[in-house]
Amino acid sequence: MRRQIAYGMAVFLSVASLGAGAARGPNSSESAKQAVAVKPIPAKTTVEVKPKPKQPKPYQVGTASWYGKFFDGKPTASGEPYDMHDLTAAHQTLPLGTYVRVTNLHNQKSVIVRVNDRGPVVEGRIIDVSYSAARALEFKAQGLQRVRLDIVPQPETVAVIRPVADLP
Repeated sequence: MRRQIAYGMAVFLSVASLGAGAARGPNSSESAKQAVAVKPIPAKTTVEVKPKPKQPKPYQVGTASWYGKFFDGKPTASGEPYDMHDLTAAHQTLPLGTYVRVTNLHNQKSVIVRVNDRGPVVEGRIIDVSYSAARALEFKAQGLQRVRLDIVPQPETVAVIRPVADLP
């Protein structure tokens, strides 16, 4: 019982001493602080946040491979002969004639190819690009590369990479 009374008195004296200290006038250092006018913050403060420009979501992200000389001249799903020096590709589901920007996620190089064939037939791959597209993306030596696919509107002109021997 004595312990409870002592505890209660200690709490009472602590609270009373805090109140007594606040009842006195400000000391010299506090009065200097009060001399500085503090501007109140307005109740309604609005901060304008500009949204980051959103990049369009990719059509697909996955592994790409390339195909070349063995298929050169053979008919594609579109009926045209495969030319390993054209910027073309094979895709499982995109409509034939669709233009796709293929971006190598390892080095950020990209190229626009036209889908003219069906494939790839190997599970886990999302696109097979032509030999020239693989050269432009700089993954010909590796054979496989992680890429991002973005569908693009049909361009008016298309560049074609040809070996020097084919030039007139």
